[in-house]
Amino acid sequence: MTPDLLQDGAERSQRLASRQALGATESGGRDAAYGRVLRSRTDIDVSHGRILYLDNVSVSFDGFKAINKLSLDMAPGELRCIIGPNGAGKTTMMDIITGKTRPDEGSVFFGSTINLLSHKEPEIAQLGIGRKFQKPTVFEQLSVFENLELALKTPKGVKASMFFKLNGVQRDRLAEVLHTIDLTAHAARPAGLLSHGQKQWLEIGMLLMQEPQLLLLDEPVAGMTDHETERTAELFLSLKGKHSLMVVEHDMSFVRAIASTVTVLCEGSVLAQGTLDELQADERVIEVYLGR
Repeated sequence: MTPDLLQDGAERSQRLASRQALGATESGGRDAAYGRVLRSRTDIDVSHGRILYLDNVSVSFDGFKAINKLSLDMAPGELRCIIGPNGAGKTTMMDIITGKTRPDEGSVFFGSTINLLSHKEPEIAQLGIGRKFQKPTVFEQLSVFENLELALKTPKGVKASMFFKLNGVQRDRLAEVLHTIDLTAHAARPAGLLSHGQKQWLEIGMLLMQEPQLLLLDEPVAGMTDHETERTAELFLSLKGKHSLMVVEHDMSFVRAIASTVTVLCEGSVLAQGTLDELQADERVIEVYLGR
Protein backbone atom coordinates (compact mmCIF):
# COMPACT_ATOMS: atom_id res chain seq x y z
CA MET A 1 0.00 0.00 0.00
CA THR A 2 1.38 3.45 -0.90
CA PRO A 3 1.86 6.04 1.87
CA ASP A 4 -0.62 8.31 0.06
CA LEU A 5 -3.38 5.76 0.58
CA LEU A 6 -3.19 6.10 4.34
CA GLN A 7 -2.51 9.85 4.20
CA ASP A 8 -5.67 10.37 2.19
CA GLY A 9 -7.79 8.26 4.53
CA ALA A 10 -9.36 11.25 6.24
CA GLU A 11 -10.50 12.69 2.93
CA ARG A 12 -12.13 9.39 1.94
CA SER A 13 -13.78 9.21 5.36
CA GLN A 14 -15.61 12.43 4.61
CA ARG A 15 -16.98 10.90 1.41
CA LEU A 16 -17.96 7.72 3.21
CA ALA A 17 -19.69 9.61 6.01
CA SER A 18 -22.76 10.16 3.88
CA ARG A 19 -22.97 6.42 3.23
CA GLN A 20 -22.75 5.71 6.95
CA ALA A 21 -25.47 8.23 7.62
CA LEU A 22 -27.91 6.47 5.31
CA GLY A 23 -28.30 3.64 7.79
CA ALA A 24 -28.23 5.75 10.92
CA THR A 25 -31.05 7.06 13.05
CA GLU A 26 -31.71 10.79 13.20
CA SER A 27 -31.67 11.09 16.96
CA GLY A 28 -28.66 11.12 19.24
CA GLY A 29 -30.04 8.23 21.27
CA ARG A 30 -28.25 5.60 19.23
CA ASP A 31 -24.86 7.19 19.84
CA ALA A 32 -25.58 7.44 23.57
CA ALA A 33 -26.56 3.79 23.73
CA TYR A 34 -23.46 2.89 21.73
CA GLY A 35 -21.28 4.69 24.25
CA ARG A 36 -22.87 2.89 27.17
CA VAL A 37 -22.25 -0.50 25.58
CA LEU A 38 -18.64 0.33 24.69
CA ARG A 39 -17.97 1.34 28.27
CA SER A 40 -19.29 -2.02 29.48
CA ARG A 41 -17.30 -4.10 26.98
CA THR A 42 -14.01 -3.10 28.61
CA ASP A 43 -15.12 -4.90 31.78
CA ILE A 44 -15.56 -8.48 30.51
CA ASP A 45 -14.96 -10.58 33.63
CA VAL A 46 -12.98 -13.70 32.76
CA SER A 47 -11.70 -14.32 36.29
CA HIS A 48 -13.42 -17.72 36.30
CA GLY A 49 -11.53 -18.78 33.18
CA ARG A 50 -14.47 -18.50 30.77
CA ILE A 51 -15.23 -15.99 28.08
CA LEU A 52 -18.34 -17.86 26.89
CA TYR A 53 -20.64 -20.10 28.91
CA LEU A 54 -23.80 -21.88 27.79
CA ASP A 55 -25.67 -23.90 30.37
CA ASN A 56 -28.61 -26.24 29.73
CA VAL A 57 -29.75 -24.30 26.66
CA SER A 58 -32.71 -25.59 24.64
CA VAL A 59 -34.77 -24.19 21.77
CA SER A 60 -37.50 -25.73 19.61
CA PHE A 61 -38.90 -24.76 16.21
CA ASP A 62 -42.39 -26.10 15.43
CA GLY A 63 -41.85 -29.00 17.78
CA PHE A 64 -38.33 -29.82 16.55
CA LYS A 65 -35.69 -29.46 19.27
CA ALA A 66 -32.81 -27.77 17.45
CA ILE A 67 -30.82 -27.30 20.67
CA ASN A 68 -31.31 -29.79 23.48
CA LYS A 69 -29.89 -29.00 26.93
CA LEU A 70 -26.64 -27.76 25.43
CA SER A 71 -23.82 -26.89 27.83
CA LEU A 72 -20.49 -25.56 26.56
CA ASP A 73 -17.80 -23.14 27.67
CA MET A 74 -14.70 -21.52 26.18
CA ALA A 75 -11.57 -20.08 27.76
CA PRO A 76 -10.28 -16.59 26.93
CA GLY A 77 -8.00 -16.68 23.90
CA GLU A 78 -9.06 -20.20 22.95
CA LEU A 79 -9.53 -21.40 19.37
CA ARG A 80 -12.34 -23.97 19.46
CA CYS A 81 -13.61 -25.91 16.46
CA ILE A 82 -17.20 -27.14 16.33
CA ILE A 83 -18.02 -30.07 14.08
CA GLY A 84 -21.05 -32.26 13.55
CA PRO A 85 -23.55 -33.48 10.97
CA ASN A 86 -25.99 -31.18 9.21
CA GLY A 87 -28.86 -30.35 11.56
CA ALA A 88 -26.69 -30.84 14.66
CA GLY A 89 -27.48 -27.32 15.91
CA LYS A 90 -24.20 -25.57 15.09
CA THR A 91 -25.72 -22.53 13.37
CA THR A 92 -28.59 -22.32 15.85
CA MET A 93 -26.07 -22.24 18.69
CA MET A 94 -24.34 -19.26 17.06
CA ASP A 95 -27.75 -17.62 16.52
CA ILE A 96 -28.42 -17.92 20.25
CA ILE A 97 -25.01 -16.52 21.24
CA THR A 98 -25.47 -13.48 18.98
CA GLY A 99 -29.08 -12.79 19.96
CA LYS A 100 -30.66 -13.74 16.65
CA THR A 101 -32.57 -16.60 18.34
CA ARG A 102 -33.89 -16.68 21.90
CA PRO A 103 -33.71 -20.04 23.67
CA ASP A 104 -36.68 -21.57 25.46
CA GLU A 105 -34.53 -22.25 28.50
CA GLY A 106 -30.97 -22.07 29.75
CA SER A 107 -28.27 -19.45 30.37
CA VAL A 108 -25.78 -17.79 28.04
CA PHE A 109 -23.03 -15.62 29.52
CA PHE A 110 -20.23 -13.56 28.00
CA GLY A 111 -17.59 -13.65 30.67
CA SER A 112 -18.89 -14.23 34.17
CA THR A 113 -21.32 -11.34 34.44
CA ILE A 114 -22.84 -10.39 31.06
CA ASN A 115 -26.10 -12.23 30.47
CA LEU A 116 -26.39 -12.28 26.68
CA LEU A 117 -30.07 -13.21 26.87
CA SER A 118 -30.79 -9.74 28.25
CA HIS A 119 -29.26 -8.01 25.22
CA LYS A 120 -30.44 -7.47 21.66
CA GLU A 121 -28.45 -8.52 18.60
CA PRO A 122 -26.81 -5.10 17.87
CA GLU A 123 -25.88 -4.69 21.53
CA ILE A 124 -24.20 -8.11 21.60
CA ALA A 125 -22.10 -7.13 18.60
CA GLN A 126 -21.08 -3.92 20.34
CA LEU A 127 -20.21 -5.82 23.51
CA GLY A 128 -17.41 -7.55 21.62
CA ILE A 129 -18.84 -10.61 19.84
CA GLY A 130 -18.30 -10.67 16.08
CA ARG A 131 -19.86 -13.16 13.69
CA LYS A 132 -18.92 -14.16 10.17
CA PHE A 133 -21.34 -16.15 8.05
CA GLN A 134 -20.25 -18.66 5.41
CA LYS A 135 -20.88 -16.39 2.42
CA PRO A 136 -18.75 -13.23 2.49
CA THR A 137 -20.73 -9.99 2.62
CA VAL A 138 -18.51 -7.08 1.65
CA PHE A 139 -19.26 -3.82 -0.16
CA GLU A 140 -18.04 -4.87 -3.60
CA GLN A 141 -18.07 -1.40 -5.18
CA LEU A 142 -15.87 0.04 -2.43
CA SER A 143 -12.15 -0.54 -2.05
CA VAL A 144 -10.66 -2.91 0.50
CA PHE A 145 -9.52 0.13 2.49
CA GLU A 146 -12.98 1.71 2.41
CA ASN A 147 -14.62 -1.53 3.57
CA LEU A 148 -12.36 -1.61 6.60
CA GLU A 149 -12.89 2.11 7.16
CA LEU A 150 -16.66 1.66 7.29
CA ALA A 151 -16.20 -1.11 9.86
CA LEU A 152 -14.32 1.09 12.31
CA LYS A 153 -15.62 0.96 15.86
CA THR A 154 -17.22 4.41 15.92
CA PRO A 155 -20.71 5.79 16.60
CA LYS A 156 -22.88 5.58 13.45
CA GLY A 157 -25.45 8.29 14.16
CA VAL A 158 -26.06 11.07 11.62
CA LYS A 159 -24.10 13.76 13.45
CA ALA A 160 -21.15 11.49 14.24
CA SER A 161 -21.00 10.22 10.66
CA MET A 162 -21.21 13.63 9.02
CA PHE A 163 -18.32 15.02 11.08
CA PHE A 164 -16.18 11.87 11.14
CA LYS A 165 -12.47 12.26 10.34
CA LEU A 166 -9.97 9.42 10.30
CA ASN A 167 -7.26 10.08 12.88
CA GLY A 168 -3.71 8.78 13.15
CA VAL A 169 -4.56 5.97 15.55
CA GLN A 170 -7.32 4.76 13.25
CA ARG A 171 -5.03 4.90 10.21
CA ASP A 172 -2.48 2.82 12.10
CA ARG A 173 -5.18 0.33 13.02
CA LEU A 174 -6.29 0.08 9.39
CA ALA A 175 -2.70 -0.59 8.30
CA GLU A 176 -2.32 -3.22 11.00
CA VAL A 177 -5.47 -5.08 9.98
CA LEU A 178 -4.56 -4.90 6.29
CA HIS A 179 -1.28 -6.59 7.15
CA THR A 180 -2.96 -9.19 9.36
CA ILE A 181 -5.38 -10.26 6.62
CA ASP A 182 -2.63 -10.13 3.96
CA LEU A 183 -4.40 -7.52 1.82
CA THR A 184 -2.01 -4.56 2.11
CA ALA A 185 -1.13 -4.78 -1.57
CA HIS A 186 -4.83 -4.79 -2.46
CA ALA A 187 -5.92 -1.86 -0.27
CA ALA A 188 -7.03 0.32 -3.20
CA ARG A 189 -8.63 -2.53 -5.13
CA PRO A 190 -12.45 -2.78 -5.36
CA ALA A 191 -13.59 -5.58 -3.08
CA GLY A 192 -15.64 -7.10 -5.90
CA LEU A 193 -12.42 -7.94 -7.77
CA LEU A 194 -10.96 -10.00 -4.94
CA SER A 195 -10.85 -13.79 -5.02
CA HIS A 196 -13.30 -15.72 -2.86
CA GLY A 197 -10.67 -16.34 -0.20
CA GLN A 198 -9.59 -12.70 -0.17
CA LYS A 199 -13.20 -11.61 0.33
CA GLN A 200 -13.39 -13.95 3.31
CA TRP A 201 -10.25 -12.39 4.76
CA LEU A 202 -11.62 -8.90 4.15
CA GLU A 203 -14.79 -9.72 6.05
CA ILE A 204 -12.71 -11.10 8.91
CA GLY A 205 -10.74 -7.85 8.81
CA MET A 206 -13.98 -5.88 9.02
CA LEU A 207 -14.82 -7.83 12.17
CA LEU A 208 -11.35 -7.14 13.58
CA MET A 209 -11.90 -3.41 13.09
CA GLN A 210 -14.65 -3.73 15.72
CA GLU A 211 -12.06 -5.09 18.19
CA PRO A 212 -14.09 -8.16 19.20
CA GLN A 213 -13.07 -10.39 22.06
CA LEU A 214 -14.97 -13.38 20.64
CA LEU A 215 -15.23 -14.29 16.95
CA LEU A 216 -17.79 -16.78 15.63
CA LEU A 217 -16.81 -18.09 12.19
CA ASP A 218 -19.11 -20.31 10.13
CA GLU A 219 -17.35 -22.57 7.57
CA PRO A 220 -14.68 -19.97 6.78
CA VAL A 221 -12.72 -22.07 4.25
CA ALA A 222 -15.66 -23.39 2.22
CA GLY A 223 -14.90 -22.82 -1.47
CA MET A 224 -11.29 -21.79 -0.89
CA THR A 225 -8.28 -23.05 -2.82
CA ASP A 226 -5.69 -25.13 -0.96
CA HIS A 227 -3.38 -22.11 -0.75
CA GLU A 228 -6.16 -19.88 0.60
CA THR A 229 -7.10 -22.53 3.17
CA GLU A 230 -3.49 -22.75 4.33
CA ARG A 231 -3.27 -18.96 4.60
CA THR A 232 -6.55 -18.87 6.57
CA ALA A 233 -5.15 -21.40 9.04
CA GLU A 234 -2.13 -19.14 9.53
CA LEU A 235 -4.44 -16.15 10.03
CA PHE A 236 -6.54 -17.90 12.67
CA LEU A 237 -3.48 -19.11 14.56
CA SER A 238 -2.14 -15.53 14.57
CA LEU A 239 -5.42 -14.35 16.13
CA LYS A 240 -5.47 -17.07 18.79
CA GLY A 241 -4.74 -15.62 22.21
CA LYS A 242 -5.54 -12.07 21.13
CA HIS A 243 -9.14 -13.11 20.48
CA SER A 244 -11.28 -16.14 21.30
CA LEU A 245 -12.41 -17.96 18.17
CA MET A 246 -15.26 -20.43 17.69
CA VAL A 247 -14.98 -22.03 14.24
CA VAL A 248 -17.66 -24.23 12.68
CA GLU A 249 -16.02 -26.26 9.92
CA HIS A 250 -16.34 -29.51 7.94
CA ASP A 251 -12.81 -29.56 6.50
CA MET A 252 -11.01 -31.95 8.85
CA SER A 253 -7.56 -31.07 7.51
CA PHE A 254 -8.22 -27.43 8.36
CA VAL A 255 -9.58 -28.37 11.79
CA ARG A 256 -6.44 -30.42 12.49
CA ALA A 257 -4.25 -27.48 11.49
CA ILE A 258 -5.81 -24.97 13.88
CA ALA A 259 -7.56 -26.58 16.87
CA SER A 260 -6.32 -28.35 19.97
CA THR A 261 -9.88 -28.83 21.25
CA VAL A 262 -12.79 -29.88 19.07
CA THR A 263 -16.44 -30.14 20.15
CA VAL A 264 -18.84 -32.47 18.35
CA LEU A 265 -22.51 -31.48 18.29
CA CYS A 266 -25.25 -33.96 17.50
CA GLU A 267 -29.01 -33.51 17.83
CA GLY A 268 -28.56 -30.19 19.57
CA SER A 269 -26.17 -31.21 22.34
CA VAL A 270 -22.50 -32.03 22.90
CA LEU A 271 -21.75 -35.58 21.84
CA ALA A 272 -18.01 -35.55 22.50
CA GLN A 273 -15.06 -33.22 23.01
CA GLY A 274 -11.30 -33.60 22.78
CA THR A 275 -8.45 -33.55 20.30
CA LEU A 276 -9.22 -34.48 16.71
CA ASP A 277 -7.23 -37.70 17.12
CA GLU A 278 -9.34 -38.65 20.14
CA LEU A 279 -12.56 -37.91 18.29
CA GLN A 280 -11.52 -39.86 15.21
CA ALA A 281 -11.16 -42.89 17.47
CA ASP A 282 -14.52 -42.35 19.20
CA GLU A 283 -17.11 -44.86 17.95
CA ARG A 284 -19.98 -42.43 18.60
CA VAL A 285 -18.38 -39.72 16.47
CA ILE A 286 -17.50 -42.19 13.72
CA GLU A 287 -21.08 -43.40 13.65
CA VAL A 288 -22.85 -40.05 13.45
CA TYR A 289 -20.35 -37.92 11.53
CA LEU A 290 -16.91 -39.08 10.45
CA GLY A 291 -17.83 -42.46 9.00
CA ARG A 292 -15.44 -45.36 8.49
